Amino acid sequence: MADRETELSGKPNQLIRFAGRFACLSLLLSGCHSVPPLTPQQAEGKHLYDIRCAHCHEDNDLNLKQIPPNLHAVFMQAKLPSGAAATDTDVARVVLKGRGLMPAFAGRFTDEQMAALLAYLHAGLRPDGP
Repeated sequence: MADRETELSGKPNQLIRFAGRFACLSLLLSGCHSVPPLTPQQAEGKHLYDIRCAHCHEDNDLNLKQIPPNLHAVFMQAKLPSGAAATDTDVARVVLKGRGLMPAFAGRFTDEQMAALLAYLHAGLRPDGP
């Protein structure tokens, strides 16, 4: 028993440090830095993204040989993968007119739907809903 006590005598500080780090990590991943829920417009944009964009830009379930760019941080960069400015106007133009291997989606989005898709892209493609 004395050997076990000696073995553990230096460990309480290690356990306290570990517990403290774990608590900080838990707070970081939960409440302290939680992201707000999607707005109704962003949620509609998520739905549109899921049914019209994710097949290529997320899942590549069409088995495309050239995988389209990831759009998760498309508005966090100064330029789009194509080199165009990362603006609402340029993103909408690419979506509606197509570019390279990307087909045109003209006539498949109303102005309100395009605004919702852009709002969702600005939110960073988060998986949560409203």
